[in-house]
Amino acid sequence: MITIRRSNERGGGDHGWLKTRHTFSFSDYWDDKWMGFRSLRVINEDFVGPSAGFPAHPHRDMEIITYILSGELEHKDSLGTGSVIRPGDGQRMTAGRGIRHSEHNPSATETAHLLQIWITPSKQGLEPSYEQKSFPESEKRGKLRLIASNDGADGSVKINQDVKYPNLFYIKGGTETMTGAGVITTTNTAYRIYPASFSNPTLTFTLSGTTNLVRVGATYTIDKKGAGNLLFN
Repeated sequence: MITIRRSNERGGGDHGWLKTRHTFSFSDYWDDKWMGFRSLRVINEDFVGPSAGFPAHPHRDMEIITYILSGELEHKDSLGTGSVIRPGDGQRMTAGRGIRHSEHNPSATETAHLLQIWITPSKQGLEPSYEQKSFPESEKRGKLRLIASNDGADGSVKINQDVKYPNLFYIKGGTETMTGAGVITTTNTAYRIYPASFSNPTLTFTLSGTTNLVRVGATYTIDKKGAGNLLFN
């Protein structure tokens, strides 16, 4: 079953310098029905006002991914890292056994718009570390781009957790040819996530549930690269 979390149903608030929306329980927002999904603990959408930001504060035992949508965010941490994260950049911070960092909007005129995602690591007490990479717009426009993974696949930042979820499959409406083999033909242009059952070695999957995109029970064969990741749009 797919549960939809609508944007206007999220928690959060307007703090003047910060406007924020929380998909899952966070800070002063608490809803025991929305505590996370598997290892995914936090997805916050933040709008940080000009010349404002979060002063130095601690974290531990968490994989923190920051993705900038517009504006810039300056990062400093107790590892000695100093960087500016720009649109299209993906930043990963492994808090591990303990780290302190600050985040500040260096612009005096523009708001920084970002997503911050927290994922619980596969084990506690890891060595704190930092990684930042840029993902060009050309690699994302009209297609999917892996930003973070546990093995650094396709040039993604490397996190200490397997966030692949083999029972979900993401497709685009219209005709989508997967790498290797298989064609999915639909008439709807929306992006959807469907539950799917996979079998090896043919990697055949069968869509299940009610959908207006493809016939329920229809079976397609796809390449491994088309399967198994939990994706956000």
